Amino acid sequence: MRQDRLKFREVAGIWLESSGMRVKESSYIKYRNILENHILPELGECTTEEITTERISSYARKILADGRRDRCGGLSEKSVKDIMIVLKGVCRRAEQMDLSVPCRFDMIKFRKNSNEVRVLDKRERMVLEKFLFQDNDLKKTGILISLFMGLRLGEVCALKKKNVLREEQILCVRSTMQRIQDPSMPAGQRTKVIITSPKSRSAVRDIPIPEFLLERFQAIDGMPEEAYILTGSEEKFIEPRTLENIFKRCLKKCAMPEVNYHTLRHTFATRCIEAGIDAKSLSEILGHASVNITLNQYVHSSMEQKRENMKKLMVGA
Repeated sequence: MRQDRLKFREVAGIWLESSGMRVKESSYIKYRNILENHILPELGECTTEEITTERISSYARKILADGRRDRCGGLSEKSVKDIMIVLKGVCRRAEQMDLSVPCRFDMIKFRKNSNEVRVLDKRERMVLEKFLFQDNDLKKTGILISLFMGLRLGEVCALKKKNVLREEQILCVRSTMQRIQDPSMPAGQRTKVIITSPKSRSAVRDIPIPEFLLERFQAIDGMPEEAYILTGSEEKFIEPRTLENIFKRCLKKCAMPEVNYHTLRHTFATRCIEAGIDAKSLSEILGHASVNITLNQYVHSSMEQKRENMKKLMVGA
């Protein structure tokens, strides 16, 4: 086959193979799944010359409306953006091979997600906090760490005693835990849990521990340095989906509506801004690459804050 008539599927295979040598295992598997489940069934037999702006725009609209594999609706904006990242990567590889790729990705725009991110209100926070502080259960401590320090689900699950510097009152975020697909696993075990460095360089961070949380960490004093915070064991850990389920059971016991675990992180960010914490400090605490990510995606005005702001309006002022 002539070089200038290579199918998109072939270029994608070359790009994926080269990616495997420079990205984390979890990222490689994510890219492979995106290609196999979404991109190649639709575009695999196209030549690179057929990857036009119009075609990719149409494809993006299609999967936003009806892209789920179970045919029960469209993909989220985040999922479509992930697909576009892989598409752009493959197209850049094609251009490096002197293949023609007419698509202008900078001209492809996405709708803004109109769904408002859920943040716990004051009453909900008070109910949840009271429940979590009832005892020194280690799993509840993990949930409190997310609520009052903004850690991601996988970061909490990967925390070990050595990451808690009680004397310095600092929590060191150095790892994250996730479950990924792995075809090399024995039959019936398609996934495995891995612990890696955080998702980005900025996610490796040190966070001051609030005074009122220090007492919670007394329970880890007798643990080995390599023991997981959530279990007190060096061998046993609690994986993210299990902690998510534990969190949902806590909500049920509090008679609260179900929300996902990430709501704790959004709630933390919003409370910090309301308390007057500067955006730069908050961005570093959350492990974001820029302040814009923090302000645009993680900070939400509560009704209480809106009311207080409205009270500032004065007649004739």
